[in-house]
Amino acid sequence: MVQKKDSYNYKDILQMLPHRYPFLLIDNVLSIKRSGNESGVGDEIHARKNVTFNEPFFQGHFPEMPIMPGVLVIEAMAQAAGLCIYRPHAKGEKWKYFIAGVDKTRFRKPIVPGDVLDIKCKCLKTKSGFYSFQCQAFAGDELKAEAEILAQMSE
Repeated sequence: MVQKKDSYNYKDILQMLPHRYPFLLIDNVLSIKRSGNESGVGDEIHARKNVTFNEPFFQGHFPEMPIMPGVLVIEAMAQAAGLCIYRPHAKGEKWKYFIAGVDKTRFRKPIVPGDVLDIKCKCLKTKSGFYSFQCQAFAGDELKAEAEILAQMSE
């Protein structure tokens, strides 16, 4: 069982999220700032996805001008959000995370091979197992995408 801490490597992430290659889209967590609120509201995460030309989606998604599909950018943000509110399961099991909604989404610039995608999410509120997040994806200082994600966490 992974303990709650401020950064995670890929081995930790594999223990916390159910996703596996090719759908595990977070390589590591650089930092988590805890608000001190038990619900997770106010917690923030800075996660990273290294976008490489070897990603399987680049073979068929505009091969002449490869860009990361928007739905996978949203999925990467949702995975980061799940890690933001992660806590060890009392029974040693894995939590189930589901995207329940996506609002105010904007894709500002294409995400291309070679980009290091820094994903930042903040938990805005929670109610009945649903969590709302403000998420942004950057490559360097350039905002590439943003969205408000509603996620459900259940056993």
